[in-house]
Amino acid sequence: MNNSKALIWFKQVRGPFLILSVVLVLIGVSFAYREGYSNLLHTVFLMAGVISAHISVNLFNEYSDFKTGIDSHTTPTPFSGGSGMLQKSTTTPEQVKTVAYVTLIISGVTGLYFTLISGWLIILFMLSGALAIRFYTSHLSHFLLGELSAGLTLGTFVVLGSFYALSGYVNAVVIWISIPAGILTFLLLFLNEFPDKEADRLGGRHHLVIRFGTKKSSTIYLVGMITTFTMIFLTPILFDLSCYFFIALLTIPLAVKAAIHTKKYHNNKIKILLSQGYNVGVIIITDLLMVVGGFIS
Repeated sequence: MNNSKALIWFKQVRGPFLILSVVLVLIGVSFAYREGYSNLLHTVFLMAGVISAHISVNLFNEYSDFKTGIDSHTTPTPFSGGSGMLQKSTTTPEQVKTVAYVTLIISGVTGLYFTLISGWLIILFMLSGALAIRFYTSHLSHFLLGELSAGLTLGTFVVLGSFYALSGYVNAVVIWISIPAGILTFLLLFLNEFPDKEADRLGGRHHLVIRFGTKKSSTIYLVGMITTFTMIFLTPILFDLSCYFFIALLTIPLAVKAAIHTKKYHNNKIKILLSQGYNVGVIIITDLLMVVGGFIS
């Protein structure tokens, strides 16, 4: 594959967003390391499987939104509206669908490997993730389940699964910390739905932003941020973690900016872009700081 094709597919799979999978895996890895479990080869293999799953869900989403015409009624931005590759005929629907299934199979093979070496619980994480990946756009997003399933399977379960894959068990602290990680994943998808709600409605979707409208959804977004940082704040207090874990609270000022801007411009497709930018920054940096806090602890 030459550089031009590589760049096309990087855009097609929404490459910049794959960093989310990396930091979520590293949260689980950091807490496994804290318990005395570390394996570089397994970490790399695990990372490849989760990134493949993330690529798969992005491609199934692109394929479905092209077929239903949703992306024909949206303006692509760095955060929403699709990659635009299919609309430009740079890639074909058949190619996108094929790669979506191939990457789903790769993630499945990775899951089976860790099931054999770590335990049966991986099967639960793998099957729930596979179902969410395959049916997120075509079914779950039509019944108010899209954002919740993404937060759970592509957020919380990634952290739990990464920890379990290396250690063979889960404990209270990793269950606890996987919840704010899942909420942040939920909020990433949730806020990115604001400017596309009408196009999504025309395409047959019925997600939370369509159900509640952008004004009420901006309040839900605020509650999500408050819950996230409250749980992070309580983590060193409730569990045997170093106070250095509080570094994950450093993104609170950015989260406040995101929440205020979202409240003010919830129905403005142009100005909400700044909120989306703040949101991505909060999510990636907070997750990354939780990784650092986990390793230091």
